[in-house]
Amino acid sequence: MIWRREDREEPEREDVEARHEDVAVRETRKGVRRMAEQSGEVTIIGAGAKLEGTVVSAGSLRVDGQVKGQISAEGDVMLAPQSQVDADIKAQNVSVAGRFKGSIQVKGRAELNRGGRVEGNITSKTLVIEEGGIFQGQSIMDQQAAPHAQAEPAPAPKAQAHPAQEAKV
Repeated sequence: MIWRREDREEPEREDVEARHEDVAVRETRKGVRRMAEQSGEVTIIGAGAKLEGTVVSAGSLRVDGQVKGQISAEGDVMLAPQSQVDADIKAQNVSVAGRFKGSIQVKGRAELNRGGRVEGNITSKTLVIEEGGIFQGQSIMDQQAAPHAQAEPAPAPKAQAHPAQEAKV
């Protein structure tokens, strides 16, 4: 039998996007489990929730919905693929898979996952941007937290006089 191009079933664009969303959902679940293991408690802002103001969490925070204002967490902050956040975030680590606008200040790692979008500034020790993540803004690597950072440059070696130039007495 001869196959023609029209006869082959190619996945539709919607199927491909659905598979990417499935991957994002699995990654989000892994992230929540990891956050729970590390800090012991996770606050979840659900997909239908819209919050405006200041969100403070003693542990980690996962956002599936919309937040406008400020977010402060003792643990990690995870923005799920469907999240929309317009805020300033301060936390240990941040993972962005949704849409974010504002500033991020973390003591450790900031991750921009595939499909995630950040418009704003990020201050962190480590910044990871996965393929497919979009970042528009400024990244500042915190020198005090960066590994192997030197407070002062090493002194230059002292120059030695060439034997032919030494003064003869």
